[in-house]
Amino acid sequence: MNKATQAIRRHRTLRPARGFGAVAAIIILVLLASLAAAIVRLSWTQQINAASDLAGANALQAAGAGVEWGMYQALVTGGSFNGCSNGTQTLDLRSTMGVWVTVTCNSTSYVEGAAANGSDRLLRTYVIDAWACNGTATCPDDTKSSGALYVERRRQAIVTDKLTTDQ
Repeated sequence: MNKATQAIRRHRTLRPARGFGAVAAIIILVLLASLAAAIVRLSWTQQINAASDLAGANALQAAGAGVEWGMYQALVTGGSFNGCSNGTQTLDLRSTMGVWVTVTCNSTSYVEGAAANGSDRLLRTYVIDAWACNGTATCPDDTKSSGALYVERRRQAIVTDKLTTDQ
């Protein structure tokens, strides 16, 4: 063998290819970091959704309580909504439910037929609206409505009360 052939053979056998393992390790590390970030993001989103669901359930219960309170105030003589005509009150339920409840009452009187004695039978219909939200002071709260954790629920009841007795 001549010297040139020996040098070529020695060059081929002395240094095998290196560095592929380092590239593969970097790719695996990047993939694992991406997977960990996705898991953290998913967990965070799940916690936010659970908190929002709980706040929504509390707001719905508070709105129901607001409707019941409004019906009582409208139907009881001397209540806050006695004769309710565009009456509005805001209830602070932050200590128990974490929400404000704004209750409005509107009423309409009308004649529905005649009583047995021939006189008009008068009825009054009350429309009670209750908005519950975790805003600042009144519901609905337009200043906070674009926030991620803002929750708002509305309940409405229509109640009829007889103003005259049938005779």
